[in-house]
Amino acid sequence: MALAAEEPAAATGFSAGDPQILGLPIFVVGSLSLAFSLVGYVPPAAAGIVVPVIFAATGVGLVISTLWAAGLGQTMVAAVFGLFAGFWLSFAVLLLGLFHNWFLIPVGANTKSIALFLICWSIVMFALTLATVRLPVSYTAVVALVVLALVLRTIGVLNADTSLDKAAGYVAFAFAGLGIYLFLHIADTAMGGRGYPLGPPLVK
Repeated sequence: MALAAEEPAAATGFSAGDPQILGLPIFVVGSLSLAFSLVGYVPPAAAGIVVPVIFAATGVGLVISTLWAAGLGQTMVAAVFGLFAGFWLSFAVLLLGLFHNWFLIPVGANTKSIALFLICWSIVMFALTLATVRLPVSYTAVVALVVLALVLRTIGVLNADTSLDKAAGYVAFAFAGLGIYLFLHIADTAMGGRGYPLGPPLVK
């Protein structure tokens, strides 16, 4: 007697789902926290308030999203989330280190030290922007706006120009807004919808 074919086991854990459903909103909350800080919603002395958000929420959440994407074999998604996890976690460590003088950086060298951090991440994020040109343009726009914010913040730090810091904050609001749009697209498709228009890729 022929055996009945077994039904394939349902995918579970890191082998199912879409990691963007977590990665995008957790990226947004860190971006909003940074944006509010840069535009002056809290005074500079209270800038440390962003650390719980960018470390415990955004940094950790993006690590989970990276592992999830890697488990699905989504190389590019894992790379994007992994790089942003590195950015947010290292940014949290930078802030904590500066607040508590963990790195023993002389006071006069703080400006160049912060600029070094920003310049390095600007370069990497610019490379990531180029790497996303085969994705829908909405994704490329998010990373490009991140680069713009980092460049504005770098110039603001080097020139002690708070107006550029605020400009970087407004750019952060822009990429946070795009992140929300992308999250809503993913949420809609996850529930059987058609999603939202994301624009064609810059390179096909």
